Amino acid sequence: MMKRRPLLVFTVLWVIGSGAACLYDGWKLALIAVGLILLLLAVCQWVGAGRLFTICMLFSLCISGSYWEWHDAANVSDFESVLAAEESTEAIPVSAFGVISSPVEVDGDRADFQVTLQRADLIQSKHPAMQEQADPNDGMMVNTDDIVMVQVKLLDKTELGIVNRWQRGDRIQLSGEMQKPGVARNFGGFDYLQYLRTQKIHWIFKVKGSDQAVVEPPDSWKLSHVLRWNDALRDKLGSKLDQLYGGIHAGYMKGLVIGNQDDLDPDTFMEFSRLGLTHILAISGMHVAVVVGCLLFVCTTLRMTREASLTVVMWLIPVYVLLTGASPSIVRAGIMGMIGLYAARRRLLKDGLHILSVAALAMLVWNPYFLVNVSFQLSFIVTAGLMIFVPKLMPLLTFLPRWLGGTVGITVVAQLISFPLTIYYFNQVSLISVFANLILVPVISLVVLPLGMVSLLMGWVWMRGAGWLAAVTEWLNQITFRIVEWMNGSSVFMTLWPSPSLAWILCYFVVLYALLSILNKRFKDPEEGQNGSNDTEPLDGRPPWGVGADLSGVGTLPPIVSRFAGALRWRGFHRASHVIERYAPGTAIALLSAALIVLLYGGYQSPSTQGAGLVQFLDVGQGDSILVTTSSGKHILIDGGGTVNFRKEKDAWKERKAPYEVGAKVVVPLLKKRGVHQLEAVIMTHGDQDHIGGLLAVLQEIPVKSVVFNGTLTESASFRKLMLSAVEQHIPVYQARADSVWKLDGQTEIRFLSPLFPESGEVIKPLPLIKEQNHASLVFVLQMNGSRVLFTGDTDQAAERKILQHLESQVDEAQRLTAEDRIDVMKVAHHGSKTSTSAPWLNAWKPKAAVISAGVNNMYGHPHPDVVGRLERFRSIIYQTNLHGEIQMRIKDGHIETRTKLP
Repeated sequence: MMKRRPLLVFTVLWVIGSGAACLYDGWKLALIAVGLILLLLAVCQWVGAGRLFTICMLFSLCISGSYWEWHDAANVSDFESVLAAEESTEAIPVSAFGVISSPVEVDGDRADFQVTLQRADLIQSKHPAMQEQADPNDGMMVNTDDIVMVQVKLLDKTELGIVNRWQRGDRIQLSGEMQKPGVARNFGGFDYLQYLRTQKIHWIFKVKGSDQAVVEPPDSWKLSHVLRWNDALRDKLGSKLDQLYGGIHAGYMKGLVIGNQDDLDPDTFMEFSRLGLTHILAISGMHVAVVVGCLLFVCTTLRMTREASLTVVMWLIPVYVLLTGASPSIVRAGIMGMIGLYAARRRLLKDGLHILSVAALAMLVWNPYFLVNVSFQLSFIVTAGLMIFVPKLMPLLTFLPRWLGGTVGITVVAQLISFPLTIYYFNQVSLISVFANLILVPVISLVVLPLGMVSLLMGWVWMRGAGWLAAVTEWLNQITFRIVEWMNGSSVFMTLWPSPSLAWILCYFVVLYALLSILNKRFKDPEEGQNGSNDTEPLDGRPPWGVGADLSGVGTLPPIVSRFAGALRWRGFHRASHVIERYAPGTAIALLSAALIVLLYGGYQSPSTQGAGLVQFLDVGQGDSILVTTSSGKHILIDGGGTVNFRKEKDAWKERKAPYEVGAKVVVPLLKKRGVHQLEAVIMTHGDQDHIGGLLAVLQEIPVKSVVFNGTLTESASFRKLMLSAVEQHIPVYQARADSVWKLDGQTEIRFLSPLFPESGEVIKPLPLIKEQNHASLVFVLQMNGSRVLFTGDTDQAAERKILQHLESQVDEAQRLTAEDRIDVMKVAHHGSKTSTSAPWLNAWKPKAAVISAGVNNMYGHPHPDVVGRLERFRSIIYQTNLHGEIQMRIKDGHIETRTKLP
């Protein structure tokens, strides 16, 4: 019985070995490897596994880890032998020759693609390692097969026509600068360097103008021509869908039918994402099943034999995989589809878990880095979960009609299985996601997707008929969009989760499996459920909840686990197991349900600060964004960064489909990942774009209880949108005043120092419209857990003088500035500009530490050397986001512990 699923056990151990090598290295990896080997030997000995079986499983565990280590060690750039690449952040002038190895994606004023280099000439580099080895005037020639990510900045609109003619397989001569990709600059932030490394890309090659790239078609036929033709065909299919569908429908159908999400409307994608529906737009097993069904129907219509039909469809699956972009999920589905069709043709016994194992092994041997790919993880875990969990859930749904029960079972299981990975990577789950999937997935997969495919094919022979089908499809899409919008109408059902640990994820799956197994047994045999169990002992060693039952089906655990459970019974636990079978099911269900609830409750909570407060200066480039978390768990966001855009109206062609926005790309993901379920307040120090531009995304994605601003208006579009969003969401907006104190809890309060308004009793004028917002910045002191932090926005020296004069003029001694008012931490104003942070200002506050928020290589030259010099003269410890990345300060009992993302 143990030998019926050796391939599944082999694959699971391969994944464990690769995962251990991925997560750990050095002595930690050695220690974990020894522990895993001993554990495997103990389990095999306990269940009586044969010697050959044990050796094979040990081989899988050890070889997989070694294979990962070997593959990872070989993943180095050829330039590392010439340059100290890991430490280099400077751009290196390079002239290089290679071959375009990916489709050319043109978005606004930039073209992105990959190039497999053949040689590179490092020209007049200032890099120390190069100066030691060669004359800078001569450069250095390097023969290489490195893959680089090329970014061509287009300088003129006419260049769009040039780059749109470039294709995969073209030879290309490039002149530009090469530099390392950016690392994660915030704790838990996206690591672009590591992401590209898993694609075996170590450098970004930046080119200014298409004239710096000389492109020629290949001089002879090569295997890459297949991919070249495939890209051309995908473009033609996309153009045909553009002809058939209009507006947002064209991008939606491209994503649905051919897996091209480049033109998908960002708002539509966001709406689908909130309901957990993005898997519909990711080509996967559902699409392969529809295609296989349609092709088999066509073959049957053409009166082809069963064997011939299966053979034709089997060889057409790789074509479809290529046409849809060959993502990990579609590759997995394609491999499984081909194996399944081959097994059906040969009339072999089909086992879904074995087929899944073959697909996983093939992909991981081809590229071990698939293991860290989100698409790969979700695809395999959900598919395996459907095979194992659906049969266990179905007895609980017998009260439903069979057709409905099957749909409900698959939908519920898919949501339960994908839940841990969903909250780990995306940190949000809608409570009505199951209902959304139950309603929309059948319609989209069984009606809209086939109609889209048929209309696309018909468009080549009968455009008018294809247009009729497209009109029906657009009508269905419009209904889908309205349902999705209606379901997203209230944020009540959206839950935000911090990223869980690996241990939490494993516990979740174990508890869920055990709970469904016991429920399955009880609902399968109501009489046994009432009486506890039959008096007859099973003789095959199967546990009472039926883990080992029906081993030929796909809804079972591996036989090794079943054998282990049986061994527990026959090795001295006969009486105990009999008692458990007779009396424990109800208790076990209650205990497991309670364990699941406790797991979910614990996973939902924000990470504990253990009585400390946190001040987190996020790295948002050239801007400010600070997250404050009190010891009682309240969160305040001070500013949200923002991307400054100086683009003129005539340069509208440079606008990208989904332009980078720091609020949506950096601030919101970090807030979600850190378990910020609600912001007590969003404080806008002033209305400049680099402080409030990212707050619109925050208000749209995170519940906010209040907004605090400086009491002035600005003409910027970002300010108007932000205020309108607050009004539409019924978020109270408060105007801060000098000398007002806001107590957040017993250990935290905020005292506002600026802006200064007329004395009480005077007529307060309407809110002034101020174009230059720096002078009107909010300035306030945060007192938390015995420490004081001064926040200054972009205030200037004139405002600094006014604040100091106001403090000195206070009649109340409690409000007057004294020597005891020394600040522990000062957020330096205006990113370290010389217009702020004067000597009198520093002399008044005497900060022990100073934090400067500025962008890397910013065009303003922030921070100014004079400001840094003044801070050094006052012996302040200086932290800079452009040098240190995110800066976190943990405050407890008047003591501050500081850590930075970058050393």
